[in-house]
Amino acid sequence: MNRIVAATSFSFVVTQLDVTVVNVALPHIASSLSVQVSGLQWVVDAYTLPFAVFMLSAGVLGDRYGSRRTYLMGLAIFAAASLACGLAPNVSTLIAARAAQGAGAALLIPSSLALLNHAAANDHKIRAHAVGLWTAAGSVAIAAGPVVGGLMVAAMGWRSIFLINLPLCIVGAVLTFQSVSSTTHTDTTHHLDPLGQLLAILALTGLTCSVIEFRPLGMHHPLVIGGATLAMFAGIAFYFAETKSAEPMLPFGLFGLPNFSPSVVFGTIVNLTFYGTIFVLSLYLQQARGYSALGTGLAYLPLMSTFIVSNVASGVVAARTGPRLPMIAGAVATLAGFAMLSRLGPATSYFAMLLPFIVLPAGMGFAVPAMTAAVLSSVDRRRSGTASAVLNAARQTGGAIGVAVFGALVGSTSQQIVQGLKTASLISAALLLVASIVAWRFIRRTHQRVEISDRIEIQLD
Repeated sequence: MNRIVAATSFSFVVTQLDVTVVNVALPHIASSLSVQVSGLQWVVDAYTLPFAVFMLSAGVLGDRYGSRRTYLMGLAIFAAASLACGLAPNVSTLIAARAAQGAGAALLIPSSLALLNHAAANDHKIRAHAVGLWTAAGSVAIAAGPVVGGLMVAAMGWRSIFLINLPLCIVGAVLTFQSVSSTTHTDTTHHLDPLGQLLAILALTGLTCSVIEFRPLGMHHPLVIGGATLAMFAGIAFYFAETKSAEPMLPFGLFGLPNFSPSVVFGTIVNLTFYGTIFVLSLYLQQARGYSALGTGLAYLPLMSTFIVSNVASGVVAARTGPRLPMIAGAVATLAGFAMLSRLGPATSYFAMLLPFIVLPAGMGFAVPAMTAAVLSSVDRRRSGTASAVLNAARQTGGAIGVAVFGALVGSTSQQIVQGLKTASLISAALLLVASIVAWRFIRRTHQRVEISDRIEIQLD
């Protein structure tokens, strides 16, 4: 079992590394490939958008073709795309390769968890232990990513942060071949939803394009107008297509269940504010404050590592009080962290940054597991996989929109970056106030216990 955990954990490690590592490398990518802020936004969002959109269909692929085969396919796509990122001669190639990485990541996460469930053979204790180790690997990757990325960028350049994925994917594939048996049983009763998939891609890409290109091109530019128009019509068509489909990729019936819709709204706000602000904060530390890549990675260490402690504390509190209290408390604490972040200036000392760097992730890490428990308590256990996919797709989409919107707030000068960080932090604080009100008003005071394995599964996908 430990070998299976090790094999599947590589997927979580590489997908999480590519979230935190890239932010540290953004100024170096900009300098090397002559990229403006809008191009950097696409470098980040080109990974997040396919990750979000294809997540809903990845589970069906695993059911139809086998989780082991789907997992290895995801590793192969991710490795090939990482090689393309590392060798990219220009920003267009890099963005395209990042999109392929996101598609590979979408295949990896659901199939790796399915392999763990299969290996546990319905033994609840073994399953909880296995998924706990799996999530621990991801947490370590999140915390270590900025530091590792800073070291690699300083020593070998920004391309190395993508090339490091190659040996990780190879080791993961070898362990999978050696320790995971082939899953011959497939479920052909579930079908893909190609129309819904296409419309979702068009809607999200059009929205992201219009937001990212709004500042450099202006609101009257055909690309901006076209992106917004495409997003609107594709979104409307997606809604009608999904309501008419016998097997939709997004089952809207879930949103009528207690706790589900408010939890999805809550999670979307959390990801939008966090990933959007981290994008701007990386530019602030390196371009406005002059931090090196390694210095930025070390500065992020409290921000990332605090998540681990607060996640554990949230699980304990949610099990005793239900999800409502920790969701509200976590949102309020995160709000306070963003408010403190808005006070950073062009000469703020790192000691003054330290408090928001601790408070912000502490609040967020306290809220998210409780939010996940609220989602699981609202659906039948047989539908927990679908609920997990919907929640995580919404959160990934929120992160992509956050990078697009907050990135549009900053310019190329230090003063513009500082002002952009201030504005992004204040917007985030306001949105977290909305999230806390949503939790207070709509989350039920349920004391239903949810197994740690399921809670973390949704939280960290």
